Amino acid sequence: MDRMLYVAMSGAKQTMLAQGAVSNNIANVNTTAFHQDFSAFRAMPVYGAGLPTRVYAMAERPATDLTHGMLQSTGRDLDLAINGDGWFAVQARDGSEAYTRAGDLHLGAGGVLTNGAGLPLLGNGGPIVIPAAEKIEIGVNGGISIRPVGQAATNLAVVDRIRLVNPDARELVKGADGLMRMKSGAPVEPDASVTVSAGALESSNVNPIEALVQQITLARQFDLQIKMMKTAEENDAATTQLMRLP
Repeated sequence: MDRMLYVAMSGAKQTMLAQGAVSNNIANVNTTAFHQDFSAFRAMPVYGAGLPTRVYAMAERPATDLTHGMLQSTGRDLDLAINGDGWFAVQARDGSEAYTRAGDLHLGAGGVLTNGAGLPLLGNGGPIVIPAAEKIEIGVNGGISIRPVGQAATNLAVVDRIRLVNPDARELVKGADGLMRMKSGAPVEPDASVTVSAGALESSNVNPIEALVQQITLARQFDLQIKMMKTAEENDAATTQLMRLP
């Protein structure tokens, strides 16, 4: 009965963790370019001083779904969507280089070009800083041109170029901050073949119907684990009663 109780208890705990992962996916249905996390269960033996006679359930995130979301037209000049494969290089809050497909760009303090999460986009020499301008244009290759204040419409100045990369998807790992990084930690070289479309954003790749069905399935699994724990308790009580018989 202790084996039954232990497996059911660990299963209930790990099911709760899996529910948390699915809840995070559901909460980000409308987050720009969000990539949902997969979840899976497996049985793990308990190693100790004796033989591994016990097992426990373990929930894990085996991978991140890197399929692209749908492109949604916004008509806003600073909204960018990557065509096909590729990533924007950004500076994470810890100062490291990371990658995202969220192209909802804004001008932050001091003219720093950031995305909707407030992360600076990286260019040829670090974070991109745009001087005061009457108009900003971003080309399909990520090149940024501006019309300086007081200048004619034909007088455009090239400021920088957004660093667009296309690393091997198998080498990417998603961090707790939702950004992608290389497993090796090394920066990725720019890829000239990556292009962007202005006036559009990529939607989340979470399918809300599938996520809700998965959440209901996990809730049923949790209830089943609780019932198994209750059954183990009842069996233990019945065994104790039998041992008391003269």
